[in-house]
This record gives sequence, C-alpha cells and structure tokens, in this order.
Amino acid sequence: MAPSKVRVKLLIDTKGRKVLFAEAGKDFVDFLFYLLSLPLGSVVKLLREESMCGCLSNLYESIENLNEAYVQENQNKNSVLNPTSQLRVTGIPLLLSDRRESTAREFYTCPNSRGVGPNFYGSCHNYVSDVKNMTCPSCQAKMTHVWSYVSPTAASAGTVAEGGGFVKGVVTYTIMDNLEVTPMSTISSLTLLNKFKVKDVAILEEKVVNLGVDEVLKLLKASLECKTVLTTVFLGN
Repeated sequence: MAPSKVRVKLLIDTKGRKVLFAEAGKDFVDFLFYLLSLPLGSVVKLLREESMCGCLSNLYESIENLNEAYVQENQNKNSVLNPTSQLRVTGIPLLLSDRRESTAREFYTCPNSRGVGPNFYGSCHNYVSDVKNMTCPSCQAKMTHVWSYVSPTAASAGTVAEGGGFVKGVVTYTIMDNLEVTPMSTISSLTLLNKFKVKDVAILEEKVVNLGVDEVLKLLKASLECKTVLTTVFLGN
C-alpha cells in the first residue's frame, strides 16, 4: 500500500519569499498534535537520516552499540531505542508508519500468572510490564508471557467520536509558519493579511502541496530547529 498523503494549501508571499500561513483539514492538524506524543527516542530514530542537529543521535548510537553485558537484567535496550507513543487515538493519519515498527502493543507477565501448575503464585496476575524480561515482583521469574493489547476503534468503542483524531472536521484550520494552529474563518484570514501588512494581493500565491513521509520528516526536523517551519520546508529558506 502506498504511503498516505495529506493535502495542505499554502499562502505564499512571493515578494518576501515566505509562507504566510497554511490552510488544512483535520487530518493534518491531528497529525501535528500527534507529533507531540512521540517519545524522544522515536524522534531521534526518525531524524537520524536527516542530519539531526545536536548530540542526541550520538547518545542514541551509544545505547544501540552498548553490549548487553553492561545492561541491567531487568532493563531492555529496545524500550529506549524503539519506544512507542502512549497515546491511543483513532483516525490519525500515521504518515510515519513505514519508518516505524508496528503500532501493535504487547505486554508481558510471568509464566506463573496463568493460574495453573505447581508454581502458580496467586498475586503474579497483578503484575504486567510493557518491557520483556522484567522480574516479577511476586515470584522473581522473568516476565516473558505475552498479552496482546486491544486498541479501541471507532467500530468497537462507543466513546470514540465520529472521524476519530483530536479535532473536529467541521472547519478548516489555519496553521502559521511557526505551527500555531487555530480554527479558520473569513474574518481571521483578513486579520492575518492585515497583520502581515499585505497591500497588494497580486504578490500572494496559493500553492497546494501533498505531504508524505519525506515532507513530514523535514517538517518534524524543522520544528525542532526554527520558527519558520513551513517556509523552511516548502520554500527551502
């Protein structure tokens, strides 16, 4: 399956060579808000190929290369190198899905928690971990027995709003160059044009872009480095 795309309309000041603001639907706004839930380890992993600034990529590589002999028995390098977002909201376009591991989650209990056999400990079923090989506080066995997590969906959870995601799709949203997001209206658009002191609308240009994985990675990287994200990503400034 081809990676999903999200449509965004840019309003560009061709004279000043900058994006004044963008117009987008709930799919893009949902994804922007989803980015805030990504663990730092996931962000570093995603941006390693994008010449990430700073030293976090070196720290990531240090953990990656660390021999297991130096890692505590009740710890797992994978929980740091490949953390998953704890946020569980349906309907968000996961544009980074082909660069990430499966979003399916697994939890672990010790083998003695199943209530059978001579080694059954009554309190073992009280403990669960999202990291394999943790030590059970009750019987001290390794927690290796897999329990699968069932994520809520719009079809199975009555509390999930129509369309899923964070925001409602009843309006278009305005996204500023610094990623500030607000609901859009005709008045707000005119206010923005006045704010940018646009006297000649002839210098304005509308441009529709379709965001896929590559564009989103650039957007994520730029959001950590500057306050002119849209201009940097789409105009190369």
